[in-house]
Amino acid sequence: MFDFDLDAVMAKARQATDTARSIAKGVAKDLRKTVDAVKAEVADDVAAVRERDPAADDDLEVLTLYSGVHAILAYRVSHKLYTDGHRYSARAVSQLARMTTGIEIHPGATIGKKLFIDHGMGVVIGETAEIGDNCTLYQGVTLGGTGKDVGKRHPTLGNNVMVGCGAKILGPVNIGDNVKVAAGAVVLDNIESDATAVGIPARVVRKSGIKVPDMDQVHVPDPVAQQFCRMQAEIDALKKQVEEK
Repeated sequence: MFDFDLDAVMAKARQATDTARSIAKGVAKDLRKTVDAVKAEVADDVAAVRERDPAADDDLEVLTLYSGVHAILAYRVSHKLYTDGHRYSARAVSQLARMTTGIEIHPGATIGKKLFIDHGMGVVIGETAEIGDNCTLYQGVTLGGTGKDVGKRHPTLGNNVMVGCGAKILGPVNIGDNVKVAAGAVVLDNIESDATAVGIPARVVRKSGIKVPDMDQVHVPDPVAQQFCRMQAEIDALKKQVEEK
């Protein structure tokens, strides 16, 4: 007959059960941490809207009706999938969010706390873009590339940056803390902290609340004319010396 050791089998079964229970506890613990982290991020995202949008009446309205919040929540999920190596699933989530919100955020982008995307239609955030905490983007904003760079191709925004509607920040430029980019501006160069930039291409018009003097394009000194004046003065001096002799 069979040589059957019931005690050994039962011992292995208990060991397998203990292992499965331990794994299940670990998974549950990790899931709980993930859920808590997501809840905290959701609370921060909702709080950002309530702080900066006077039209937001309550948390439920923000959570259920604001497309910018929906796009950011989808990004949080897709970014987690992306960093875990599930690239296709990450892009699927981001593209679904794009179709439903009109906001395209690549799952590879790095976004800090309390990003507020107001209205949001047409916002594009590239793969290597980095956004600090407490930033605000309005509709039509592009954090994109120029097509000339490899690797780091998209902008880096500091904390407390506001980008007006339709503004484009292109290439691996650095935007400092507390910067305001005016509506419709096109930023192609770095902007230092505490500045306000306007125009195409964007130029800084305020620094730390102080207006930056505009360059006088009409009365700019002519270096050639200045050199001629100096030469004429030297000739006149030499003629006077000759006449005196």
